[in-house]
This record gives sequence, C-alpha cells and structure tokens, in this order.
Amino acid sequence: MTLSFFFVWDPLWMGATLVGLLMGMVAQVRVKRAFAKYSKVAVRSGMTGAEAAAAVCRAAGVSEVSIERHQGFLSDHYDPSSRTLRLSPEVHDGRSISSIAVAAHEAGHSIQHAQGYMMLAVRSKLVPVVQVSSRIWYLPFIVGMMLNGPGSVMGPLLMDIAIVLFGAMVVFQLVTLPVEFDASRRAKAVLATSGIVSTPDEARGVEKVLGAAALTYVAAAAAAVLQLVVLLMRSRR
Repeated sequence: MTLSFFFVWDPLWMGATLVGLLMGMVAQVRVKRAFAKYSKVAVRSGMTGAEAAAAVCRAAGVSEVSIERHQGFLSDHYDPSSRTLRLSPEVHDGRSISSIAVAAHEAGHSIQHAQGYMMLAVRSKLVPVVQVSSRIWYLPFIVGMMLNGPGSVMGPLLMDIAIVLFGAMVVFQLVTLPVEFDASRRAKAVLATSGIVSTPDEARGVEKVLGAAALTYVAAAAAAVLQLVVLLMRSRR
C-alpha cells in the first residue's frame, strides 16, 4: 500500500479525517459566533480584557505575570516559560463580555501554573515531543506498510513506532481537555467573586463564550482519537 493510497484513497482514513475536519469547523463557527455576539455587549465594570486578566491574577494571589498585546484574532495564550499572558488586540483592549471571558480564561492558566496544577505541567512537557512527532510520525508508518508482509519484522516494528509517535499527539490533545476546562472553571469562579462580572446576564455570556471555546478542544481530541483508531486498524492487517 503506497503513501498516496493510504492518505488519499483509504476510505477509513479519509472518513476519519473528514469527520474530524467537520467537527473542527463546527466548533470554530460556534466560538466565532459566540465571541462576535458578546463582543458587542459591554461589561458594567468597564474593564478591558487586560485589566480583567490582571484583576483575576491579583484576586487569586498570583504575581509576577506580565500581560502583552499579541497580534492575531483569538491568538490568546499563556506562556508558562516566561509567565506571560499574550492577548489579541480585541481581547486586550476590548471592554466586552467576550474580552473579559477570554482574558480571564488565560489568566486561569497563570493560576494553574502558580498553584502547580499537574496537568498543565504534563502538557508543557509534551509540547516538544509533539512538535517532533507531528512532523515525522507518518514516515515510519508508510515505510512499515511497504515492508510489511509474511514473516516481516521490520514492517510491523516501524508501524508500531509511528503509532507511538501519533499516540503522543493524541495524549497531548486529551491532556489539554482538563487543562482548558479547569482554567475556565478558575476564571469563572474569580470573575463571580471579584465583581468583575456583576450581573446574571454577564455571567451567562461568559459561560457561552467559554463553553463554545471548549468545544474546539473536544473536537480536536475526538478527531485525533478517531485517526489513531484507523491507524491501529490498518497496522493490524
């Protein structure tokens, strides 16, 4: 079975890939719609996203976290190596429910870091592994399929190595789920107790935005698991 056959014409692989793409597209549409809807609704506190992130960190007793403006729509993230919250312009400068929700979520990651949340540490350690495995996993799989046959030892071995490499990517996606859900939980708890979000409507808006964002991680994890199942099925032929 050649490279082009497996990755272009294999019906199971194509089906898994298309289902994964569809789930990802649906999740992205939902998060963009939620962000757009609540970006038009200002919070009564009048805080910007950057101010809200700083307030969430202070309320949780987290210090030494810097907050920077970062280019790119919804490119917001927390960098544990430099203890930096990087917020997109719409979030950093916005005074809407969407801006507050996203900024507080990223601040939730800084709280995780400060409090030694184990799953965040695990995910951080997996990053360099995934950066390598995502680039090379298919090479030993394809070579292994070419060498596979009756009595072959090298073929199955190479395919198993490829599956381990791909499995590292799946583990990363699965570990990401509790990390992201926990960050949102921490963010919502601080927003509610600190007065940054002061009305039930604002709290519901935050819930909608963060709930939609969580679906993107669920979709990515489900797609990765589905593809891993196909690889395992094909490797056992």
